[in-house]
Amino acid sequence: MSASDLTLPAGEGFVNVRVGAIIQKGEAFLMVGNDREDYCYSVGGRIQFGETAEEAVRREVFEETGVHLEVDRLGFIHENYFYGDAPYNRGKLIYEISFYFYMKTPADFVPACGSFDDGGAKENLVWMRPDSKTKFYPEFFRTGLASPSAGVKHIVTDER
Repeated sequence: MSASDLTLPAGEGFVNVRVGAIIQKGEAFLMVGNDREDYCYSVGGRIQFGETAEEAVRREVFEETGVHLEVDRLGFIHENYFYGDAPYNRGKLIYEISFYFYMKTPADFVPACGSFDDGGAKENLVWMRPDSKTKFYPEFFRTGLASPSAGVKHIVTDER
């Protein structure tokens, strides 16, 4: 986490403002994992102060895949309440607002991960399918990506 990331203390927890990339090849979508956690998460991360959401998702995609991709369109706005599991926020309530963008994925897209998570664990890229047994977040990718709509979907997840 950098000093310019939009993670703000609030009460006993935090507010995160982040972006996520929807990178697809057929039914498969690209996710990120690491050796520390038993789940995967979307390509993306926190918006930095002064960035637009689109600038942030392009930056995050490049940082995590090594490839510059163009934004196609905004697909989801996700409000999410959950408890943190990173070293700095373990057990703290997080309210996270995420903007998920469909990315234009060229046929010759070959990602290469060189990033690390908030706790310093080396990340790896994983192509997931909706029926994967692996746990991943956001969970709405299992059904929400199967039939994309032209509009933006608003989803609320509350794990309190």
